[in-house]
Amino acid sequence: MAAVIASAPGKVLMTGGYLILERPNAGLVLSTNARFYAIVKPIHQLLQPHSWAWAWTDVKLTSPQLSRESTYKLSLKNLKLQSISSRESANPFVEQAVQYAVAAAQAVSVDEDKKDMLHKLLLQGLDITILGSNDFYSYRNQIEALGLPLTPESLASLPTFSSITLNAEGSSEHNSKPEVAKTGLGSSAAMTTAVVAALLQYLGVVHLPLSTQALYPDKDDADLDLVHIVAQTAHCIAQGKVGSGFDVSAAVYGSQRYVRFSPGVLSSAQVAVSWKPLQEVITDVLNEKWDHEKTKFCLPPLMTLVLGEPGTGGSSTPSMVGSVKKWQVSEPQKSLDLWRTLSEANAALEAELKLLSNFAEEQWETYKCVICSCGGLGYKQWKEQATDVFREAVVNALLGAREAVLQIRFQMRQMGKEAGVPIEPESQTQLLDATMDMEGVVVAGVPGAGGFDAIFAVTLGESNNKVTQMWSSRGVLAMLVREDPRGVSLESDDPRVKEITSGISSVHVA
Repeated sequence: MAAVIASAPGKVLMTGGYLILERPNAGLVLSTNARFYAIVKPIHQLLQPHSWAWAWTDVKLTSPQLSRESTYKLSLKNLKLQSISSRESANPFVEQAVQYAVAAAQAVSVDEDKKDMLHKLLLQGLDITILGSNDFYSYRNQIEALGLPLTPESLASLPTFSSITLNAEGSSEHNSKPEVAKTGLGSSAAMTTAVVAALLQYLGVVHLPLSTQALYPDKDDADLDLVHIVAQTAHCIAQGKVGSGFDVSAAVYGSQRYVRFSPGVLSSAQVAVSWKPLQEVITDVLNEKWDHEKTKFCLPPLMTLVLGEPGTGGSSTPSMVGSVKKWQVSEPQKSLDLWRTLSEANAALEAELKLLSNFAEEQWETYKCVICSCGGLGYKQWKEQATDVFREAVVNALLGAREAVLQIRFQMRQMGKEAGVPIEPESQTQLLDATMDMEGVVVAGVPGAGGFDAIFAVTLGESNNKVTQMWSSRGVLAMLVREDPRGVSLESDDPRVKEITSGISSVHVA
């Protein structure tokens, strides 16, 4: 059996922070060119004659970036993993992904031929390697230690799949704990999704789209839906709570407008996971009515997503969410009014961006001309490009998107003030205001739950280079991440033997 390689993208939640936790509020989530890869192959090429009687099979999980290799026995009866390398640090997301993917494969393999093939594949063992694009992790300290400037070019000079820094303090040669400084792209969701997808493909129960074809599905895709449900289940069990799920949905389907599923669809997995066979658990979950909503959405043509790492220390999303929820309980009417206004601003931004995408389809050459012209101008000069009705409509949509984001940012600051948490801290406000005043910048903000983790901007044409230069001058490391609307996909080559950071070409590395 040849190796199977699947990949899943990281995400940026452009709108919907906090609101997306509750139905029917929507969020706009962009998938990116930062991808997690899972490589699955057999451990044993040839089976011994008596292997049919084995009650356990071997599983090996390797993470080269962490210099980690964990070995397990997988019970072929209850599908639970048992570590036989307890010295190594566990990865609950990968472990749950393995268990639930195998359980799902058994649950959907109903005819005898498929069952026999699945049993044979499991008896050969599962050798799983996981790799994450550099963009998921912060290499700011390494860049500074090397004496390099905080620029995308410095990031691009690092080896693909660079090792992740290990803590020096309080560690030994055999017991060093990974210091994983992340950039907020949803590494656990992308990793879980990649492992689930690769295993389901390897075990013969789904047919993933090839990486060249993995655009957002125009119609329902049962295979992707299976990957989605299994990945959501494994991810929620691993993190110990049912989140909104937008990060896993983006990892599976790509850029989209998302409304969360009802948390009750995972209730059987939450209450039964300790005593019920996993195959029965996942069967119950698969039979639930998954009511999430996903609609195709991506940035209009000639617009570029730019992400920056301020380096001012991370924020705890769970504690910030907890504070906002406490405020909602203590001030129900005030919070409801604010959320309604924020939801309206989110919808306004979505409408303007969709309008721009429609303009691009209707009159590409004129649209392209306006976008490129405005890319070299500050927003106060954009009106000068409105020399006919169509051009005026494009300019008005650009300015409308800008106004919607200013309203979103204001409401998010108000929410942070009321809840006592720094959703858009003052330092971020100053930086974002300066960014939005630059030539060719449509919007800028803090993604997701906000805080100090990251900032984003959407620029016109080639104006992203000016933004990265300004950010660098202020100690902000502009990342190589760009929007890539593709979701989970099957890869034809090992990512370690090719250059995968497509964003490098757009930063003009010298």
